[in-house]
Amino acid sequence: MTALLTRSDAPTIRTVVDTDGGWRRAVEELEASTLAHSPEWFTAIKAGYGHEPLYLSGEDGDGRPGLLPAFVVRRPLFGTVVSSMPFLDSGGPCSASPALAHALVAHLVGEARRLGARAVELRCTERLGLDRAPLENKVTLALPLPADPDELWRRVGGTIRNQIRKAERSNLTVDFGHAEYLAPFYDVFAVRMRELGSPVHARGFLGAVLAAFGSRARIALVRQGCTPVGGLVALACKDSLVIPWAACLKEYFALCPNMLVYWETLRAACREGFRRFDFGRSSRNSGTYHFKRQWGAHEEPTFWYTLPLTARPRRGRPRGGRTAGLLAKAWRGLPLGLTRCLGPSIRKYLTQ
Repeated sequence: MTALLTRSDAPTIRTVVDTDGGWRRAVEELEASTLAHSPEWFTAIKAGYGHEPLYLSGEDGDGRPGLLPAFVVRRPLFGTVVSSMPFLDSGGPCSASPALAHALVAHLVGEARRLGARAVELRCTERLGLDRAPLENKVTLALPLPADPDELWRRVGGTIRNQIRKAERSNLTVDFGHAEYLAPFYDVFAVRMRELGSPVHARGFLGAVLAAFGSRARIALVRQGCTPVGGLVALACKDSLVIPWAACLKEYFALCPNMLVYWETLRAACREGFRRFDFGRSSRNSGTYHFKRQWGAHEEPTFWYTLPLTARPRRGRPRGGRTAGLLAKAWRGLPLGLTRCLGPSIRKYLTQ
């Protein structure tokens, strides 16, 4: 690693080629670090999709650390984007001082320009001192956890408790596992993503995530008898348990499998000493937003910046409006086998 700034009072920025040592220690030390800063993504995203990591670390003049993970996503037709972090809810600089955060972002932008990228994406949990306004319509929903799951049971209220009991009366059960549950979970996940009109992640990518996180990853699988009807992937980060992916089959919604799988995961998190449950991001007032809020989860803001690096007109995946709706409708009309085949080759380039 070579220092790029040499004044004793200036931040020192380095390119990281191995996240096993100092990076992991800095994640633990920095209070503002999130799941997106965990060192496992360096391996998981590279192995799962082949994107090139561009990880920066630094120190300020007082020796305090800072981190900025990112990946170079080379998109056919639409050009290269440098994203911090692709497929995740957060990312961006995490540091002990605003000056170091600024230096990390400036260096990432310089590297992105050198690579010919069209834009830099930063998904932050704090507002940055940039001259471009962020998108703020998405929020993270998080729930503080008590040590005693019985206390959480009392907190969630009668409506949720009744739905959980309904799921149990309907012969639904939840089991926890690891890679051995990936295939049945993925079958459900692929069906649900098609119903939502969205390309599904590659099964190999999810497998790479499980392999990289090891014992810090789990799959909760909900079944009716022997039939898988839903599940979720949970990843541990410091004192938080985070849910990046979850799905249940629509035809079983009336039996409340989603309520049961989340309850059993929450109960296990309490028992294991986690103090925060991260439901993941949602757009305000969406269906998933209200689902998470009913558990008592509170909003944590996100600030998503896109920094254009070229003057060319922006071309890319529509993010809203009539065109996006038409594309989603068309995707829902495709055969499931075709969406399972084509979805991952598209999804790997959709950084959101």
